[in-house]
Amino acid sequence: MVALHIAQDPDADALLSSDPFALLAGMLLDQQFPMERAFAGPAKVLDRFGTLDPHRIATADPESFAELCSTPPAIHRYGRSMAGRLQALASAVVENYDGNAELIWTQAESGADLVTRIRALPGFGEQKAKIFAALVGKQLGVRPDGWEEAVGDYGKSGFRSVADVTDPDSLQKVRDYKKAVKAKTKAATQG
Repeated sequence: MVALHIAQDPDADALLSSDPFALLAGMLLDQQFPMERAFAGPAKVLDRFGTLDPHRIATADPESFAELCSTPPAIHRYGRSMAGRLQALASAVVENYDGNAELIWTQAESGADLVTRIRALPGFGEQKAKIFAALVGKQLGVRPDGWEEAVGDYGKSGFRSVADVTDPDSLQKVRDYKKAVKAKTKAATQG
């Protein structure tokens, strides 16, 4: 088992390392929220709900599940809406992969197929799909033919995304990179 260090919390990272649905759920939560806190979200769900079994999450009472996800400390700054997204993700994993999230990447026949499979999940756009494919490629060794081309710049060495976070230093380098990209984009639109 590969030891991931994305959440920067031993228990949350152990869960991300051992539970494919937790890793997928962390990626779903990684938007408009600090990366390490997003990836710690699945551990909060496990602590409060008792399981990360996609079957159970998909069929949970939506109101109760939303309450559990939004109770401080919430799983996300938008805990209630993210609860619904987690349930939709769990439903897709149940319907398409019999509840086994790992099949999304282990059964991919090519890098393009991997990105397509991830992109088909609720809450995963093109960029998020490429980043997650880069994450499983770089950190879990899931590298079907053409994976680097399929993920674009996220497959390159450097510190561009969560795919490159392996410790506190790399987390800061990813933050610095994202900040520089935002500043460059802002300057270009104002210039």
